[in-house]
Amino acid sequence: MNSDIMHAIMYLLIAGAVFIFVITAEAVYLKVKGVEGAYDLKETASNLFAGFNYKLLDGVFVALVAAGVHEYFYQHGLKYSFENKWIAYPLLFLLTDLSFYQGHVLMHKVRYFWCAHHNHHSSARYNFSTALRQNFLVDFSGIFLLMVIPLALIGFDKTSVVVALELNLFYQFFVHTTVIKRMPNWVEMIFSTPSHHRVHHGKNPAQIDTNFGGVLIVWDRIFGTFIDERNAGEIAYGVAFRQPSTNNPFRLALMEFFSMCSDVWRYKDIRIVWKRPDWVEERYR
Repeated sequence: MNSDIMHAIMYLLIAGAVFIFVITAEAVYLKVKGVEGAYDLKETASNLFAGFNYKLLDGVFVALVAAGVHEYFYQHGLKYSFENKWIAYPLLFLLTDLSFYQGHVLMHKVRYFWCAHHNHHSSARYNFSTALRQNFLVDFSGIFLLMVIPLALIGFDKTSVVVALELNLFYQFFVHTTVIKRMPNWVEMIFSTPSHHRVHHGKNPAQIDTNFGGVLIVWDRIFGTFIDERNAGEIAYGVAFRQPSTNNPFRLALMEFFSMCSDVWRYKDIRIVWKRPDWVEERYR
């Protein structure tokens, strides 16, 4: 078996064990605290299944597709040699996080990419299991390659790029909670925190399309997409349009894609594919 696939499976098993432990601990803590409705067994099971499917396919995709794409652009890129690791690794961290920020913005601003992200926002609950409510369409959408290609062109090797991206995503799991209210002010200024990310998952007008940062929140502050939770109003979780009522992970993954295709067919307007996710509601409904 391809060694990259083996490494992906090992990562999946280790990360999965960590995630399940943290989810269980949070669920027990909230139950003891008397917080009702924080977890739903069927939804949690659906989220875990969706996360497993996503990472399993993602690992194979990275090993067989993204690796080849990286190699091609790496060979035709700057081939810059980062001999000083004290410079290389911080730079890779910053560029990876900026790349994620840009890709994340695209997933919210372009309906084609939103099809692979819609289900992550579709839960009316916000807990650690919500972080695993991912979509295997992410890899097919090409958004991951948009993050890999610039790093390859600069000259970062495949292993470093994959590790940087996975660590970035691993960190993001831990911001999906209501248990942690606010971190120290200096942390809130620099990093994406549960407080910031709760706003991102809100569906009220003041909360939509804000706080896209992966590890760092500074990109949102720089590009004007930041809003403090204290100024965001009461947060209602879910999506403003096409809120699903199912826990079937496959339906959750595919429903927005089929909805987009249906809208294109119904209105005979291909612009729907690259317009904002709510553009159909504004123009035709």
